[in-house]
Amino acid sequence: MIIASGTSPRHVSALADYVVSALEKAGCGNIHVEGKEGCEWVLVDAGNIIVHIFKPDVRSNYNLEKMWSVSLPHMEAAY
Repeated sequence: MIIASGTSPRHVSALADYVVSALEKAGCGNIHVEGKEGCEWVLVDAGNIIVHIFKPDVRSNYNLEKMWSVSLPHMEAAY
């Protein structure tokens, strides 16, 4: 899974088009794209490869990175 940002809806759209083109050139088939209408958040799903492309404000709102982070237990000092 890749999470990326574009600076504007046009940039997000262009990045999604580039990713789809690169995946097709690499031989990936059955690529699904969602979110191209508004280009706030575009999902490119190529099966084993998932690419999320966000505008920065949308990326910070959904904070997908937090879903994949691991909280470590707090270590208490033994005195």
